[in-house]
Amino acid sequence: MSEAQYRDIAGGLDPQALAERVRDGMYERDQAARSLEMGFTEVGPGRATMTMRVREDMLNGFRICHGGFITTLADTAFAYACNSGNEQTVASGISVDFMAPGRPGDLLTAAAQRVSESGRTGVYDITVTNQSGELIAVMRGKSYRIKGRPVVEL
Repeated sequence: MSEAQYRDIAGGLDPQALAERVRDGMYERDQAARSLEMGFTEVGPGRATMTMRVREDMLNGFRICHGGFITTLADTAFAYACNSGNEQTVASGISVDFMAPGRPGDLLTAAAQRVSESGRTGVYDITVTNQSGELIAVMRGKSYRIKGRPVVEL
């Protein structure tokens, strides 16, 4: 991407301010994250950290957090991390490994970090921990950027 094209996508904002604007614009339309009461603790260029409290309606038949909800939290942090530059970026694949169960009332935190970016593709690592710092899950996400299509209008 040329410098002029970046300025158009970035609207003259520095990378941190841009990531924050993208976060705000995406979250406004993100019904899934809002309905699961996900919140942010941090967002920046190529990274995002989000939280979600394990509610009763998220428990499976073993009274632990359903893996789909844990994956959704990790995938959501991944989405905000890989869209932080204001170019629409989608997941092309994920791999999730569960290490420990999420329990009722746990506050889960998903921290997503860009590992590599080349051309239109990227690789991100996401860790999910509970309030005690216990590792609940790890996810690797692969992204595909749709060049020139902004996430939010600036």
